[in-house]
Amino acid sequence: VEPLGFELSDRMIRRSGMGYWKDIDLHVYANYETFLAANPGASPWMFTKRATSCYHEVAYAHGDYLMFGRESSGIAPELLAAHPERCLRIPMLEREGLNPATCACGPASDPADPDAVSLNLSNAANIVMFEALRQLGFPGMELR
Repeated sequence: VEPLGFELSDRMIRRSGMGYWKDIDLHVYANYETFLAANPGASPWMFTKRATSCYHEVAYAHGDYLMFGRESSGIAPELLAAHPERCLRIPMLEREGLNPATCACGPASDPADPDAVSLNLSNAANIVMFEALRQLGFPGMELR
């Protein structure tokens, strides 16, 4: 769902080292309404540092959508407010009272250590995707 927080140009995909890119069935939507129109009944899990429920506390199902926002701004606040029951977070370290859930400014509030209270987008997506796949029994994957 646009706006994307990253570039999908061939150059950037090659740079990312995603050798599996050719196997992805990619759909880009102009906005959330277009996404919903193309996927009737969709109710994505939305990930935000300000949610009260954690990603591992829900039961994922086949066909679920996982929505992550841009690293700089996250998912639109009005979208999160409209669906609080679908908002989840990833627990992060709290340091000297600074944590993403209680700090309105997020990681930028600690200029000495700007990465101390946040995960980058790819790490966050990997954590949640792995948990969803684990719950579903790793469909289509070889278990050894």
